Amino acid sequence: MDQPEALRSGTEACAAKARDLLQAALEDLSQEQLKRFRHKLRDAALDGRSIPWGRLERADAVDLAEQMIQFYGPEPALDVARKTLKRADVRDVAARLKEQRLQWFSPGSSALLSVSEYKKKYREHVLRQHAKVKERNARSVKINKRFTKLLIARESAALVDEAPGLAEEPEPERARRSDTHTFNRLFGRDEEGQRPLTVVLQGPAGIGKTMAAKKILYDWAVGKLYHDQVDFAFFLPCRELLERPGPCSLARLVLDQCPHRSAPVRQMLARSERLLFILDGADELPPGPADAAPCTDPFEEADGARVLDGLMRKTLLPGARLLVTARATAPGRLQGRLFSPQCAEVRGFSDKDKKKYFHKFFRDERMAERAYRFVKENETLFALCFVPFVCWIACTVLRQQLLLHQDLSRTSKTTTSVYLLFITSVLSSAPAADGPQMQGELRKLGRLAREGTLRHRAQFPEKDLERLELRGSKVQTLFLSKKELPGVLETEVTYQFMDQSFQEFFAALSYLLEHEKALEAPADGVGELLQGDTELRGHLTLTTRFLFGLLNAERLRDIERHFGCGGVVSKRVKQDVLRWVQEQGQGHPRAAPKGTEGTEAPEGAEEPEEEEEGELSYPLELLYCLYETQESTFVHQALRGWPELLLERVRFSPLDLLVLSYCVRSCPAGQALRLVSCALVPPQEKKKKSLIKRLHGSLGGSSSQATTRKPQASPLRTLFEAMTDQHCGLHSLTLCRCRLPDSVCRDLSEALREAPALRELGLLHNRLSEAGLRVLSEGLAWPECRVQKLRVWQPGLQEAFQYLTGVLRQSPALTTLELGDCQLSEPIVTNLCAVLQYPGCRLQTLRLTSVQLSEQSLKELQAVKTANPGLVITHPALDGHPRPPAGRSSAL
Repeated sequence: MDQPEALRSGTEACAAKARDLLQAALEDLSQEQLKRFRHKLRDAALDGRSIPWGRLERADAVDLAEQMIQFYGPEPALDVARKTLKRADVRDVAARLKEQRLQWFSPGSSALLSVSEYKKKYREHVLRQHAKVKERNARSVKINKRFTKLLIARESAALVDEAPGLAEEPEPERARRSDTHTFNRLFGRDEEGQRPLTVVLQGPAGIGKTMAAKKILYDWAVGKLYHDQVDFAFFLPCRELLERPGPCSLARLVLDQCPHRSAPVRQMLARSERLLFILDGADELPPGPADAAPCTDPFEEADGARVLDGLMRKTLLPGARLLVTARATAPGRLQGRLFSPQCAEVRGFSDKDKKKYFHKFFRDERMAERAYRFVKENETLFALCFVPFVCWIACTVLRQQLLLHQDLSRTSKTTTSVYLLFITSVLSSAPAADGPQMQGELRKLGRLAREGTLRHRAQFPEKDLERLELRGSKVQTLFLSKKELPGVLETEVTYQFMDQSFQEFFAALSYLLEHEKALEAPADGVGELLQGDTELRGHLTLTTRFLFGLLNAERLRDIERHFGCGGVVSKRVKQDVLRWVQEQGQGHPRAAPKGTEGTEAPEGAEEPEEEEEGELSYPLELLYCLYETQESTFVHQALRGWPELLLERVRFSPLDLLVLSYCVRSCPAGQALRLVSCALVPPQEKKKKSLIKRLHGSLGGSSSQATTRKPQASPLRTLFEAMTDQHCGLHSLTLCRCRLPDSVCRDLSEALREAPALRELGLLHNRLSEAGLRVLSEGLAWPECRVQKLRVWQPGLQEAFQYLTGVLRQSPALTTLELGDCQLSEPIVTNLCAVLQYPGCRLQTLRLTSVQLSEQSLKELQAVKTANPGLVITHPALDGHPRPPAGRSSAL
């Protein structure tokens, strides 16, 4: 059979199959349902024409099926029938027809086009669809021009493993530019030669995860990525799919992305190892019921959340590759539903990238340089500009201020203040006479944003805008973008905020724009935003941060001036938020009660189970909220409800440390801070020396400069400097399993000399070097050091024990010393006993927890204890107590 005959045969087969499906569906209808179907079918036009009513009025199921095939064509007839059945309120038959069409029609259509032939057509379709992206001002630009390279770092898939500590990462794990090579590495083999099937791109809002995912899709279509590995790649925006009405199958989602309704879907899905699914915004996926059966059949009709969950858990198409983008608010919860993921952190712009972005945005060299220089002088704002979206907002505001010759110093230094300045700058372009009307519209826009944010909605139909009287309003034009979704029978029109983060900002702002009486209703208060399970409210993280930031006194004045809100409302909201923060501390770890600090679990006993990753990062998220307020008094009052801040397994970025340092600077008296198994993100980039300079240095030409060069600051210097602030009430600091390098020890030693409130210091399992312990001891022995209690747990302690004995001789404040997890030789104990009897030694309590001592050493310690009744020396083998069994004990 030649090709034309084969095509004709395939076409006839498709028509026959479509006719059978239509006839079977229509024969299931009652007479009343069939009558409604015929009436609705009159409105199903094709090119402005519809089937004449004379042919429809008395047609039975067989006639209707034939006429629809002849008029619309085989596949469009099935789609028209399904839509018309839904409009005739026969949804069960419509759903069955949809499933049958996917299961039986696509394989038949493959006679027209094979999978190998369809690959090329699909790639061409993706190139057409994704060659351009919309700017936030609705202007379309080429993706290669819009995309700015970001820093992306691959991380270990097992985030629950022990963190590498405060030491810098090895070179291979440093962040790389998001170019084709980096994107290819995402699915590269690991150290064991295994290639991951799931990769997570995570990072904060606005950092460019979606744009990076779209660039990956585009580069695949061009042929730059995953060559000979992926036949078909599909982009699935999770939030939109979750809002999609009615059930849907994975096969239908795939078909919707294809340019032809005759795509060979069944054959495409049959080779799952040749497929790539990009799930954008997977953190939006709500936790499903614990007893819900996973979705396993790609042709099964289910709700969007269940289909996406099946993909993520690998119960659907287990061999397919997944690229998942998500905000890094609760990675533990997300990873719980992912199968063996490889994580990559999107770290945004390097300092060099920020400058490139400014010059690309302004184009005018002088204006770009002036704006960039101003932002760089604002240290905090410059740090925030690692997020591309914040960079865009800053550039937009600065351009307006430069054009209007305004004072650039108005630009603030938190995310909230940058967003607020952008909104007010946009509103300032409107005539003054429109002010009162726009204030009312903004209040309604805030309600729309709040409703959507609380209910996981980003798409708003026209009826929502009509209900709030926003359709055609000024604020709709300024802040909402229109989106038309093509349908067989009619076009569906929805609206969304120009960026998801703008919706979250307006949702937070809405609480301050409400009338006083409106907030008396519980549903309108901040309780719905703040209360509830932290795991279920992960999508509200940014909204909560914005709310805290808007409570700053200066910003509240700006809001009142621009939006006309009342001070009574803001005062009430601020009180509610402060009370909520203080209450949060009641359910989190506190400092150990007095007299129990030195107790420990029996050796060999199992340590308590660790919390989920999302829970562990929760206190840091709360500190981000407090930082946004930029009010030290508010932070001071809020932290009274948190006697202890425990940050465990946090991978500190420079911005994280800036936030932590700000809050520590304002913490109340008696505050405790514990950092456990924490790590530091390494510097974004290191300036490479030229070959001449390296040769000069290797030949000894720079030795004189090296001796006078100031020691490099450690990443924790900002935190230690905050501890020395006269308003800092930090009473206790514990660093556990953080592997402190010498630079951190040096900066901590400097802080010990000046910290006004620090009375307790714990250094547990930090792998301190001898030089590090020496420099710390110098700080502890300083006359101004106020530390009264010191805990040191380190296996190799005896190698540098003389430095601690020096502290005992000189420290004017140290009264309690606790040593653990080490072995002390007899000469060291003899020297220790001599120091304990030194007249200048002020020690009152010596705890030797899990310290191995010889019988001779125990006798010497017992003699000192007897000679000095005021000195308390505790050890399991002293005073007849039995020696504990060998094993590992808990240091926490």
